[in-house]
Amino acid sequence: MSKFVKSLAAMVIATGLSAGLAAAQDKGSYWQDVQGNGVLRCGAAVAPPYVMRDPATGEYSGFFADLCREFAATLEVKPEFVDTTWDNIVAGLQAGKWDMSLALNRTPVRAMAVNFSVPAMEYQVSLAYNKDNPKIPADPKSVADVDIAGVTLTVMSGTAHDKALSAVIKNATILRLPSNDETRLAVVSRRADILVDASDTNMLFTQSNPDWAVSFNPEPALARQGVAFGLPHGLSAADVEVVDIFLEERVATGAIDLMIQKAVDTVLAQGGN
Repeated sequence: MSKFVKSLAAMVIATGLSAGLAAAQDKGSYWQDVQGNGVLRCGAAVAPPYVMRDPATGEYSGFFADLCREFAATLEVKPEFVDTTWDNIVAGLQAGKWDMSLALNRTPVRAMAVNFSVPAMEYQVSLAYNKDNPKIPADPKSVADVDIAGVTLTVMSGTAHDKALSAVIKNATILRLPSNDETRLAVVSRRADILVDASDTNMLFTQSNPDWAVSFNPEPALARQGVAFGLPHGLSAADVEVVDIFLEERVATGAIDLMIQKAVDTVLAQGGN
């Protein structure tokens, strides 16, 4: 190849790289677009103490709702909560109905559809039940111990624990319901025998019903995952890093621990149900 051709090729490549860099700089970041809109939209599915919603006022609370507000303050925009369900919380993010999903468990299947921030906390699934229920063996240790014909386990439809439970139950019945309140009521009314939920959420349930409710973390674990912000799939690494740095600082300073305790205290003060 002649020196002229080599020089020309180098100029073309350099020009192309410069144009690409300029285009990327002109496009700006996702969070700059959010700042331009003036609103951070947070997809919120109810799951105490992560996300709670007052049915009378529509006001959101819970520590992931607080994190949404704090991140919005970091961006200097207003937070906006978009009500959704656990069946739709990923699809809504994919469709651009909100900018981030709250309290989303990090799973490989979900990671093929959306991005994740670093975890705000670690999560595992526990099983809560009435200690006087004759259908439940004494001192169960594993899911297999309660996977018995005639036993009904209730779980919120579309959640990570729904998927984890569905993969291992062979003999018992799974009752899928749309909300946390409905699954709890199913156990209280004895329509279901076991409540399958996040260990933090089940802790609230057992503390609110100390006369009869107990829970255990099964071994091997039914699910043990990080709980994070779900983010749009096409988000750049730089944009994901913005959220990661925000959460890492909150974890390191103990701010998230304080938010969790505040949310737990709120639920217990309201009766926990």
